[in-house]
Amino acid sequence: MTRSPDPRRLSNEVETPAARPAMWRLVKLGYRHEPGLVVFAAVMTVVAAIPDALLALWLKLITDGMTTHTALPVLGGLVGVAASMVLTWVLSTVSQRVTRRFRDKVTIALEAHVAGLQARISTITHQERPEYLDRLAVLRQQTFVLDHMYMSMLSALSWVIRVVVTLVLLSSVHPLLLLLVFCAIPTVASSSRRPLVERRAEEGAAVHQRLAEHLFRTATTASAAKEVRITGIGPGLVRERRQEWNRWYAPVSRARNGTAVWNAAGWAVFGIGFAAAVWFSAIVLGATAGQIVMVVAIGARLSDYIAATVGEIGFIRGTWLDGSRRLAWLEDYAASEAATETTPAPDVLQDGIRLRDVSFSYPGTDRQVIAHADVRLPAGSVVALVGENGAGKSTLVKLLAKYYQPDAGQVLVDGVDLRTIDGAGWRARMAGAFQDFHRFEFAADRTVGIGDLAHLDDRPAIETAVARAGADDVVAVLPHGLDTQLGPNWPDGVDLSFGQWQKLALARGFMRPAPLLQVLDEPTAALDAETEHALFERYAAAARINDNGGITLLVSHRFSTVRMADLIVVLDGNRVAEVGSHAELMARDGQYAELYRIQETAYR
Repeated sequence: MTRSPDPRRLSNEVETPAARPAMWRLVKLGYRHEPGLVVFAAVMTVVAAIPDALLALWLKLITDGMTTHTALPVLGGLVGVAASMVLTWVLSTVSQRVTRRFRDKVTIALEAHVAGLQARISTITHQERPEYLDRLAVLRQQTFVLDHMYMSMLSALSWVIRVVVTLVLLSSVHPLLLLLVFCAIPTVASSSRRPLVERRAEEGAAVHQRLAEHLFRTATTASAAKEVRITGIGPGLVRERRQEWNRWYAPVSRARNGTAVWNAAGWAVFGIGFAAAVWFSAIVLGATAGQIVMVVAIGARLSDYIAATVGEIGFIRGTWLDGSRRLAWLEDYAASEAATETTPAPDVLQDGIRLRDVSFSYPGTDRQVIAHADVRLPAGSVVALVGENGAGKSTLVKLLAKYYQPDAGQVLVDGVDLRTIDGAGWRARMAGAFQDFHRFEFAADRTVGIGDLAHLDDRPAIETAVARAGADDVVAVLPHGLDTQLGPNWPDGVDLSFGQWQKLALARGFMRPAPLLQVLDEPTAALDAETEHALFERYAAAARINDNGGITLLVSHRFSTVRMADLIVVLDGNRVAEVGSHAELMARDGQYAELYRIQETAYR
């Protein structure tokens, strides 16, 4: 059963902006990137709409001229028809080409904007809270159609111009014929409401769609292929994927069917109104043959114009307004996170980092992973985190890296709340290697060098990081050394073993020479204990000679490595159980001492 969100955790919830302000933001975003193309496309769209809308007038002139045997109206009408057709085609073609060019240019700007917003947010909460994930999943899908919004906006403008010109012509026969517009209201209302209802249903069931996609990727991608086959879960994944897709599609289908019924009813009302307008013109008004032809032509075209207008408005409301509101929400969310970051990151640590009564639960859960943690990590020290799996070691690391904000308490950096420190600046002074590292399939030098973008092309710095990580043996077996393309999916790409990938990830974490916080979160799980110990010992010795007060944080299950730390923090059941040096904790003969003896006995 889905748990209701914790009100405490939603206290800083960013509300989704209203439709119009969100829409205006998106318009300004496109104009900011391509102002000239926007203005030119808008002018061309308006001009291109007028010749097409005048076609009914030319037909009236031709009909009146033929019935009265007058050549001039017929000639004028024929010239008007020819001019309208040629101008409509030429101007529409030019308008479409210009608009498409603008759309192509703004597409990359929109995608970069969305990606940049997510990347600039200091925490990763928005990528793990289920309700945020649903919003972002829909926004990612809409990003690929938001670029169509500008074409849709201009297209809607052109259809509105056509409708206005058509109504002016209709009123020239009799003002009461304008009542035909009111017959279109049910169609406009039902068509405008349709995408909103369907989009709401899609978002409400988005969790099932995400799960269906996850199951599909699991069943078809290489990373899971071996375990899928050895466990025999392939058919089950296919079956579950179908079930989840049905759970998504069922409410969406109901919403689509319901809106289709209302839309059909709206068009029935318009059809009745159109028939009444023709009857009124011919029987009640006794209009001329040309006027009747114009009313019939206008009515037929008016239905097309209204359908097109409603379709574009529906797209704008369903995708543009909906997508723009999500985009505006993401902008506001990023701004709200940044608004608290008023303090620049320090260049050196004088006192260190202090966790003061820190508690934390992951989004969507009530279980505290960290509870009332209170510990000081001195500047210039090597600190080890010890504890059973699930004790909160990696979570503590994420709090220190500002991937999350504590639910309660403070993380203080030289007495300054980490919440207020610029997130990008803080992480620029961090370095890290993690057990769950990412495999960057670039050239080997780039895979390592991105650990410090300022030295991405600094080959000596990269070679130094490789040596510090003990990854020389990996580079030595690569066909082109550090210039080798990694990853089997690319031309001449070379795949690596897990341990080789891990060594390169460790080298990436060693690119920054003197970070304020160096995190080594079990990055050597694939290495033997002796290699890990030698590696950490070498790095701990180097870290202690830095004069910037940097802290090295080791997370390891191997106590032969842990014992070299200046300070050992023992976590047990989400709480800090013990703190001290190896000698102090052994003398205390508590939990650490017991765990150390057990492991020492196992290695004999």
